Amino acid sequence: MATMDDSENFPVNPRIAAGAATMGDMISQRLSRRGFLGGLGAVSGLALVGCATGREVPVPTGDLQAQPVFRFDEIARGMDETHHVAAGYDADVLIRWGDPLFSDSPAFDPLNQTAAAQRRQFGYNNDFIGYVPLKADDAGRERAILCINHEYTSTNIMLPGVVAGYPASMTRALCEVEMAAHGGTILEIRKENGAWKPVVGSPYNRRITADTTPMQLTGPAAGSARLQTAEDPTGTMVSGTMNNCAGGITPWGTYLMAEENFNGNFMGELPEGHREAENHKRYGVPSGWYQWGRFFDRYDVSKEPNEPNRFGWIVEVDPMDPNSVPKKRTALGRVKHEGAESVVAPDGRVVVYTGDDQRFDYVYKFVTKGKFVAGNKAANADLLDEGTLYVARFDADGTLAWLPLVYGTGPLTEENGFASQADVLIGTRRAGDLLGATPMDRPEDVEPNAKTGRVYVMLTNNDRRTEDQVDAANPRASNRFGHIIEIIEPEGDFTSETSRWEILVKCGDPSIAQVGATWNPLTTENGWLASPDNCAIDPQGRLWISTDGNDDTGAADGLWALETDGDRRGTGQHFFRCPVGAEMCGPRFNESGDALFLAVQHPGDTDGASFEAPSTRWPDFAEAMPPRPSVMVVTRQGGGPIGG
Repeated sequence: MATMDDSENFPVNPRIAAGAATMGDMISQRLSRRGFLGGLGAVSGLALVGCATGREVPVPTGDLQAQPVFRFDEIARGMDETHHVAAGYDADVLIRWGDPLFSDSPAFDPLNQTAAAQRRQFGYNNDFIGYVPLKADDAGRERAILCINHEYTSTNIMLPGVVAGYPASMTRALCEVEMAAHGGTILEIRKENGAWKPVVGSPYNRRITADTTPMQLTGPAAGSARLQTAEDPTGTMVSGTMNNCAGGITPWGTYLMAEENFNGNFMGELPEGHREAENHKRYGVPSGWYQWGRFFDRYDVSKEPNEPNRFGWIVEVDPMDPNSVPKKRTALGRVKHEGAESVVAPDGRVVVYTGDDQRFDYVYKFVTKGKFVAGNKAANADLLDEGTLYVARFDADGTLAWLPLVYGTGPLTEENGFASQADVLIGTRRAGDLLGATPMDRPEDVEPNAKTGRVYVMLTNNDRRTEDQVDAANPRASNRFGHIIEIIEPEGDFTSETSRWEILVKCGDPSIAQVGATWNPLTTENGWLASPDNCAIDPQGRLWISTDGNDDTGAADGLWALETDGDRRGTGQHFFRCPVGAEMCGPRFNESGDALFLAVQHPGDTDGASFEAPSTRWPDFAEAMPPRPSVMVVTRQGGGPIGG
């Protein structure tokens, strides 16, 4: 997801600073054992595009006539003020920032924004999209609930009169608008005359915000003294959620909201010698991207030093009950969570995969203690409160060790500052440091494929990795373009503590040898991508990738299909392109696969852009309207599954 520039307050992993992650000597061992197309579904005779031996593209020896699993004509790379989709498809705006959700929602007035209005309207910078099917209505119309995160606010193009770089232009009232625009939206949609539409005023509709939505802290860290504040001396209740990036929908139909870059919401300085100093530093707190701490004590760490510990969790919401209290499930750990995608293991336990979206941070999975009971909502209600959290160590021989983050195990003891499991979870990053997890190149979405037993890890980029910090799982220094790792869980056992892994693709332009990209040679000049961010598995089990940072290659962010098996493994195809300044988020399919929901985030947000002069006015293209983050729905002309 969009990551704000924290170069002046970059929370450096201390193991990296100390040189503990230097494993460059392991790479030759790794690559000599397994080629790019080695392992599951590989074809040994197929050559690679973009090997570092030169600019010339090798001639493939695989089957050029192999039938693609995706059947659409890909679009061209490029960038302009609007969106583009493959021929034969329609891409329609479903809902935009400021659109009404309730019968009493006020009309969107971008020149006179208020927090009260924003709480009744669709929020800003839509990111994750979750899909929960509903029964058809009496007229036989298809219905569903969308669960949509609102990650952050692009202050410079969202709010009139705000001057970038001049915090004094932010007022208390504008900060309240920002808080109201964070969080999430739960929205009923219905298919009418072949087109999906929002159901304004649906009893399911709900806004979740950063400041007014009560939330319960549950699990091992709930009630810890380190979570207690003046507002909540019990350490069990929090007002709101923020910086909600990707997420997930559980097997029992609840909505998981991942709290990511919470450090940017805090200002101030800790009292000298405060016990949270080391912990906050590891998370980059405070960064002060927002000005909320000037007007609200809870965002000033000099006044409320424990408040940052109440963010960085996975939040579970029941979308079927708009009056339910969301729960921050502390058992899943506290990091800059990108997402929270889950799968039911063969033994019935549920596994949730998450990535910590920071350069040199880690990949995690949580395995529940209890088992999923289909059709029994009560039995599944608190599954995420008990279980084991693991962090990944990627070894050079292609194995992956899942290391348990359990108090009293190995170095996670009082001698190292952990007095309880609550301490391990509040300081998840430092626990991972001590266990020797592998520092990764910004792990974002981590998506399991229940049909194959594989898991896909999006590693967006890491331009801070030096030559002596490369390792088997992160093989490029100054990795501007990212890569994708495929984890193979043994016999589909997602609970396993030992797995295998492969690099599926190294992203970037394969025609430039210095980039070091690796793609199947059947990939066209439009089919390669950079900075993979979110991904989705469609109902046919195929992988789709959205990007955040592809614009560094001179082309817009968008959506690509990526083949994962057979002669065409590692072949990309370009399907959708965002308008200038925008990022592609939240790809999500409906159950039949004939509708694809996409989140277009921060359109028009380029260097120097402002509310008064954005780089595009998508999607309205009206002088009175700023660019508006929007959710789109893609359908195939004449019907049928997306991607053929």
